[in-house]
This record gives sequence, structure tokens and C-alpha cells, in this order.
Amino acid sequence: MPARANGERSPAHYDVRLIQVKPAKGRYRENLAQTSEAFAQIAEEGTPDLIVLPEAAMTGYFLEGAVYDLAQPAKAFATDLARAWREGAGDRDVELCCGFYENDDGTYYNSALYLRVGAKGHEIVHVHRKMFLPTYGMFDEERFLSRGRRLQTFETRIGRMAMLICEDVWHAIMPTIAAIKGARVLLVPSAAPGRGIEGDSELTSITHWREILRASATEHGVYVLYAGLTGFEGGKGMTGSSCIIDPRGHVTVKAPEIGECVVSGTIDLREADLARASLPLLGDLGAVLPDLLLDDELPLPKGRP
Repeated sequence: MPARANGERSPAHYDVRLIQVKPAKGRYRENLAQTSEAFAQIAEEGTPDLIVLPEAAMTGYFLEGAVYDLAQPAKAFATDLARAWREGAGDRDVELCCGFYENDDGTYYNSALYLRVGAKGHEIVHVHRKMFLPTYGMFDEERFLSRGRRLQTFETRIGRMAMLICEDVWHAIMPTIAAIKGARVLLVPSAAPGRGIEGDSELTSITHWREILRASATEHGVYVLYAGLTGFEGGKGMTGSSCIIDPRGHVTVKAPEIGECVVSGTIDLREADLARASLPLLGDLGAVLPDLLLDDELPLPKGRP
């Protein structure tokens, strides 16, 4: 962890971990126990400020109708995740981001939860519900789930953040809105199956993901923390590739496509400030956005005035 000359940690530097997991499909308790073991291994080297896990990290992604049996209220999932941390790492303070299937009084979502855990208990900081539910190719999310209705940013001990789940980040307006609302860090839990082959034998989907994440970071001067599932579900291979991208679009650390692992990195939020000062696209956007939104040629949903 970077430190000041007087021995105090610089308030702009934060230690983060991305846990790339291969969950056993539908075996929630087993996956939770394995996550607790990963927490214990991380804690042996010191407690990071933030740990990010993928989309559907405790159940697997391709659940279809089984999602109704495995989805949980956010409070229940938060309690389980906090317990897993304490069983593995004790009462140390940490902040966690993890994807899960949510049951909100009978309405089901693909969600991600940001949780603060400490010696005195735990607190849900924010829950994001995936807004773009893919229904093409191998995907059929919208058949089983409801979509979220709002993208919000939220304050953490590190700084203001936003969570975008998998396809959310493929729609350029989502990182844009998050950045306009003040996010300096984008958390992207994902479960991305591999598709296509590029000329250098890299999967096309991995190439596209990297381009999209780098573009989001560069245009808006934000850190992007991407945590991906790995392994196979029903013959579909998840592409892992968890990574940290700095506000200038550089991939500072990256996991392999295959295999469970922990990605370690440090983020410095002063880099976001410097990136925005040297390439002030976000400031320009803030000035022009009101005119764009007032464009009367923009299509409105049916029934809207």
C-alpha cells in the first residue's frame, strides 16, 4: 500500500482485489463456503479496502427457472456475505461488491450489492438492479427477471462509485450517466460467455469487452473494475479476464480467461482527476448534455408526453 513520507497511507490510494470465481451451478452454500476460503487467503496478506466479485457469483449465471428458488432478499444475501467474510477474515473492516439474484417481495432481479462490513456489523450501501437484460443468442434473462429502472451512484469510503452489471456497460449511455452523476469508479460484475475467434486466437467477445471497458474509462476519466465468472455452465464457457483499467484506459492488471484467481491492484483516485483535467471530455459533456436531452426528435416511450 503506498504511503506518505510520514508513514500515513495516502488518502487517494486504495488496495483492491477482484475474485474470479467458478461457482458450482445452483449450489449456493457450497459457493459461499468457497468464497469464505478465498477471503481467508486474501486476509493472510492484509486486508484490502475493496473486494469485487462477479455477477451471480454464488449461484452461477444460467439458472433459468431455478432463479426463483435461489434468489434472496438483499438483506439476507448481505448477511450471508458478511458472515462469509467474518468466518474467513475475522472482524476486519472491508467493503464488498458482489452480484446475486434478488427476490424483492416476489419480483426478481439480477442485482449487485455493495456492502460495508466491520467489527460492529454490516451495512448495505447500495443495490443495483441490472437494467439491460439480454434476450438474444444464448441469453433469455428477461423471460425470468425484471429489469432495474434507475442507475444511481453512491458514496463509499473510497469515493463515489456506480455498479453496472455485464450488458449494462455495453450501452455507452450507462457509463456516461454514471460519470455525470459523479462516479470516479465503475464496478462491473459480469458473467460473459466466450464467442467468436479473432485472428490472433483471442475470443472476439474478450476483444470487444476490453475495447468497451477501455473506452468507458478513457472517455470519462474513471477507474473500471471488472470481475468476471470463469468455468463452464451447460457447455458455455465463461471468459474470466477480470481486470483493472485506469482512467487513461490502461489495463493495469488482468486475470487469465480460464481458472479461478484473485487479481490484486491499487487505484489512485488522483489519477482520475488528472485524466479529466488533461482530457476534459466529461466537463464538455456536462455542458452539452442538457441540450441533447431536450432534443424533441428523441424517441420517447409510448404513453410519455
